[in-house]
Amino acid sequence: MMTEASSISPRIEKAYLVLQNVFDPEIPVLSVLDLGIIRSVSENAGILELDISPTYSGCPAMRVIEMSVRLALEEAGLSPIKINTVIHPPWTTDWMTEEGKEKLRSYGIAPPVNMKRIKGMMDDSKMVCCPRCGSKSTVCVSEFGSTACKAFYKCNDCLEPFDYFKCH
Repeated sequence: MMTEASSISPRIEKAYLVLQNVFDPEIPVLSVLDLGIIRSVSENAGILELDISPTYSGCPAMRVIEMSVRLALEEAGLSPIKINTVIHPPWTTDWMTEEGKEKLRSYGIAPPVNMKRIKGMMDDSKMVCCPRCGSKSTVCVSEFGSTACKAFYKCNDCLEPFDYFKCH
């Protein structure tokens, strides 16, 4: 997360501006900052250092995301760059921005229901709203959606199917 503007260097501030335009290849409306996978950006001995976390272990998009981050920062003249993959603590949907969740909804994907990590994983009573009509009368059709991080739902009111970004 970005700290107050007055406490970060211009180089780190520029890096955050660049990262706003690096998008997830599976959900092209979400930036890496919207997803909350950028854990930190710092400078160490002249090297711009980023800590990033996969949304889950084995995420097939992670290599593409890392390459996209590196390329965008290099094109912005921010080299040298070191990218570290951080897996502990594991990424959680709680780290997504509210703006990112709204972008998901506008894109037709129901955002994760706002629950804390353990409760969200163990509670089957979550209420997923249809991203098209806003109805709360929805049903899970399959825990497996178009990608591993999504489930497949159907709205009982507008009858449209939609993806739900699973709570992690």
